[in-house]
This record gives sequence, C-alpha cells and structure tokens, in this order.
Amino acid sequence: QVHLVESRGGSVQSGGSLRLSCAVSGCTYIDYCMSWFRQAPGQERKMVARIDSDGSTNYADSVKGRFAISLDKDKTTLYLLMNSLKPEDTAMYYCAAGSGEVVASTFLCGGMDYWGKGALVTISS
Repeated sequence: QVHLVESRGGSVQSGGSLRLSCAVSGCTYIDYCMSWFRQAPGQERKMVARIDSDGSTNYADSVKGRFAISLDKDKTTLYLLMNSLKPEDTAMYYCAAGSGEVVASTFLCGGMDYWGKGALVTISS
C-alpha cells in the first residue's frame, strides 16, 4: 500500500520558482513510475511530469524546460521543481505512483494507482 502526501503549495509571482515535495511511503515496486499531475479550475487533470524506475523522465510540452521532477534514492520524497512560473501554471498539483513493467525491452508505466490529496499552487501576474 503506497501513501503519498504533498507538501503545501504556495503563491508565487510570475517568473518565480517553487519546489513541491511529496512524501512517499510503502513503495516496494521494483519497477515503478511516479508523477505529478495538475488540474486547473474547469480543466481536466493532466500529467505534467513523470519519473520511472529506469531513471527516465517525461514532461508535458507546456512545462518542458521549466519543470524538473526528481526522486530521492530512498524513494521517500518526490519533488517537482518549477521555474519560470506563469499564471497558467496555477492549479492543484497531485503526486501519484503506479507500477511499471518492461515489455519487449521497453519500460511501460501503468495507470497511477495511488494519489496524494493535492497542493494548490497559485501564480500571480
């Protein structure tokens, strides 16, 4: 049973930076994927960053080059470093985790099975 708890979000001016953290417990998967999602008011929840047990990372085009996802070696804390923040980054941010598998030498991430409760990030102009 995996449990995830996001740190509190924050309010940042446009162009600023913010680091979110997610406390992770109970993750015993050998192959795993962990991610950050966000949901803006009136919008669907979207994946913004993902890190897999093979070390690979993936980012949504909207945040590529600005955000960085990382996981400590003990898999106890997941981070999302957000730079050059824009008002459109305002959203509830959620950390999530799921299992992965290697198929035909390709790492595949299944659906996210565990979710945090969310952290509000507000970016002002």
